[in-house]
Amino acid sequence: MNTFWVICSLIGLILLICIWIIYSDSNRFVVRYYEICNQKVKGNHRYVFVSDLHNKTYGGDHAKLMYFIRRSRPEAVLIGGDLLIAKPGEDFSSAVDFVRRLSEKGYPVYYANGNHEYRIRIYKETYHTMFEEYERAIALPGVVRLVDGNVYLDDANIVISGLEIEREYYRRFGKPEMAGKYVTAHVGGRREDAFTILLAHNPEYMDAYAEYGAELVLAGHMHGGVASLPLLGGVISPSFRLFPKYDGGLFQKDGTQMIVSRGLGMHTIPLRFLNPGELIVLDVKEG
Repeated sequence: MNTFWVICSLIGLILLICIWIIYSDSNRFVVRYYEICNQKVKGNHRYVFVSDLHNKTYGGDHAKLMYFIRRSRPEAVLIGGDLLIAKPGEDFSSAVDFVRRLSEKGYPVYYANGNHEYRIRIYKETYHTMFEEYERAIALPGVVRLVDGNVYLDDANIVISGLEIEREYYRRFGKPEMAGKYVTAHVGGRREDAFTILLAHNPEYMDAYAEYGAELVLAGHMHGGVASLPLLGGVISPSFRLFPKYDGGLFQKDGTQMIVSRGLGMHTIPLRFLNPGELIVLDVKEG
């Protein structure tokens, strides 16, 4: 075999491997487990954290996703936003079906907005009644919307807060400053005697969340950087910043821990490379 055919064969093989990886990673998810211990927590509690589903369906009627949620046996499901895609005329029935199935199974659901839910809420001239229609569809038993809101779980001594992050903090070019007082202005002062879980969709503002003093932040938005490269991590953020610092995983600053989900779905760039979707199982324990 001459050199030309060897090179062609190698190129073809590389392309086939890349296509397989991209297709595989774009249509599967992994389950990742985290354990957080804190003396403020009463007892041991398990939650599932879902973010950035973007109308993606794993199996008919979300069967595969629901299977792993049921197998995890969570006390509640925490949603970090972007279950749908903010696009005029976009069908959000897949996102609604997912929330409905959680409700039917009896899981308490605490749902904060991402930038897509926020977008359809504020841009009425573009999305018209899309937000109101979506809200009516997910107004189901056990579903608590946390739009700059809080809920206190007495049995666990945990406060779950949902931070509404406004449009300037999602700019594609430039990154405005955010201070801890922004968080306070939106969700109120933090209970010093309770463990706070802050659902804050955009992880870029870790400094503000730490200044606020939340013990745990759950974020998403980055989609794991779309593609993940060995040693370098996620490649690009939704704001088109290369190699984002908070692409996925566990981060810490000044007593605040932040778990960034790589999300479950896609939009705009409809693929993943060495970066499968991610379902997070979170154990929050006394100690």
